[in-house]
Amino acid sequence: MHKTNVRYWLCQLLGWGGWTMLNLFMTLQYASDYLTPDEKKIIFYYELAFDFICFIVATHLLRTILKRINWMRFPFDRVVIMFITAVLSTGLLCFYGGKLLEKATDKSLTAFERNERFQKAVKFESDLNVAHTSYYLEDNLYKDDSVNYKIVKKIEKNTGWHRGQDGKWIYEDLRKGRAFWNIIFNFILLSLWLLTYLVWHYIDKNRNDQFDKLKLESTVKELELKTIKSHINPHFIFNSLNSIRALVDENPPRARQAITELSNILRSSMQAEKSETVTLEKELDIVKDYLALEHMRFEERLKIEMQIDEDTLQQHVPPMMLQTLVENAIKHGISKQMSGGVVRVISRFQDNHMELIVQNTGQLSPIINGDGFGIKSTEDRLNLMYQGKAFFEIRNAGNNMVESKVTMPVVI
Repeated sequence: MHKTNVRYWLCQLLGWGGWTMLNLFMTLQYASDYLTPDEKKIIFYYELAFDFICFIVATHLLRTILKRINWMRFPFDRVVIMFITAVLSTGLLCFYGGKLLEKATDKSLTAFERNERFQKAVKFESDLNVAHTSYYLEDNLYKDDSVNYKIVKKIEKNTGWHRGQDGKWIYEDLRKGRAFWNIIFNFILLSLWLLTYLVWHYIDKNRNDQFDKLKLESTVKELELKTIKSHINPHFIFNSLNSIRALVDENPPRARQAITELSNILRSSMQAEKSETVTLEKELDIVKDYLALEHMRFEERLKIEMQIDEDTLQQHVPPMMLQTLVENAIKHGISKQMSGGVVRVISRFQDNHMELIVQNTGQLSPIINGDGFGIKSTEDRLNLMYQGKAFFEIRNAGNNMVESKVTMPVVI
């Protein structure tokens, strides 16, 4: 982060500083006569400094806003709208910010030129010997070819100043539309800046995505064996087989059903490495088979509640992740309660996200609070798959309940 900020400020200073120096060089090289007298040249230097400050402040403010709204998550059409809005707002901010600095410091080139032209208009009157006459009155200007009319037009054409009917001086800028074109030029400069900024970050994101992809592939290979082992606890298989053996004579139909449930879970565990995601509906089928087998062991000590929003059933989730959370709930919660307890599975939409929640009777042990392979593997999978857009937390929820919650972006 520190290197990024240093690089950013270096680019800002070199970019806008280079543009300012180019303006200075071109003016001194090709319009040096324009910067006379020295007082005018000093004001010109001030205006260059004002422009430099305004562009630095406006673009940095724009960058701060773009980072705050996380603009890279927007679709292309939203980025185009954002681009146009950003250019218009920062262009106007630069223009009027510069005017504000000129007014605050009384260093305005426009005001200096206006006063220069006024002095020139007064001199014209004096040179034409009409300074103390009423040559500007309408009676004397009735004919276009009158001497007074030509005097007024000559002064106005050369200076922009002329006297009104009341004898007061009136100014009309000879370069009308100069402010408009200055604003347009600001828009062009800021468009180039913003376009460079966006393209740079798109390239940087693509490079990071490629790096993350390679990192993900290597991490998957490294965690593959651990992940498979974490899906199905060997003790669970051992306990299930013992329960099935007891049912073979007592309740053969239930024993056959239990064997089917166990085989479904084992098959899903083996196939989990082949699929990045599965629908929640399919994941719930595995969870229900798992809970049915555990219910054989705990019997009345295990109570199961399902609060599933039907709209979430077609949302995609990492395979076997919910089963891992339910397994942890039974292993670290229900099995440690003499009177057993409840396992509650909840799925819902909340604030444009999907939430998977597993609640169980018990209290969170400090030993497994954020530790343990089941919890660690859940966090790692979410980080790798959703790039920081999904979150996992486990906490005591009160009333002797522990809550594990996964928050994921909604897939449309």
